[in-house]
Amino acid sequence: MDRDTSCQLFALSFDAGRPADLARFWSGLLGWETVDDPQDGILLLPSDDTGFRLRFLPSQEPKTVQNRMHFDLTSTSLEDQQRTVDRALELGGRHIDIGQLPEEKHVVLADPEGNEFCVIGPGNNFLADCGFVGALACDGSQEVGYFWSKALGWPLVWDQDQETAIRSPHGGPKITWGGPPVAPRTGRDRLRFDLAPTADGDLQAEVDRLLSLGAKRIDGGQDDLGGVAMTDPDGNEFTVLTPR
Repeated sequence: MDRDTSCQLFALSFDAGRPADLARFWSGLLGWETVDDPQDGILLLPSDDTGFRLRFLPSQEPKTVQNRMHFDLTSTSLEDQQRTVDRALELGGRHIDIGQLPEEKHVVLADPEGNEFCVIGPGNNFLADCGFVGALACDGSQEVGYFWSKALGWPLVWDQDQETAIRSPHGGPKITWGGPPVAPRTGRDRLRFDLAPTADGDLQAEVDRLLSLGAKRIDGGQDDLGGVAMTDPDGNEFTVLTPR
């Protein structure tokens, strides 16, 4: 087995007070199909080249701080951008202020549980060859960008001024890290990566490989289906799922 590509990004998981309602919002906004999840949650299956699912899992913990990652949705025109904003508002989203400047060409919104996302204006060169889900923008260091490039086997498509970005060789959204300063961690991550070993992969071998790249295992960390809870070099939580 190629040890450089022995896992895939299976899903981006959201902790949700009302998983069905949150899944309904994102399904309506993205046009993705919903299916049941083994952990009493809901999965959204991409209808485009995104390549990973969205997973909504029940949680009683309220959202208290800004998430360390958010989606950047693209637009083909100002009218298209406004249509996306209007659709998000109709589905239960809202405008929020996170310090964006009036001259910036993006609209910052939150979903019904306060998870931030941006609707980017037309003409963004960095996302020009991406689909509607243009990027998953993360607060993180250059080191963590290098880690995830090796962990997923995705090449770096940006590495400048301590900002990094990776993208699947098959296309889809870019995952970006904005470099320092990285916001301090407070509490559990509401958005987390779920990794899955490839079809012929071995869970323990994959965990060992990620440890060798700089990940850490969370003491006692195991999900209900036997997956392994870990953190990346910036302390962001993720789970390596049992092979399916």
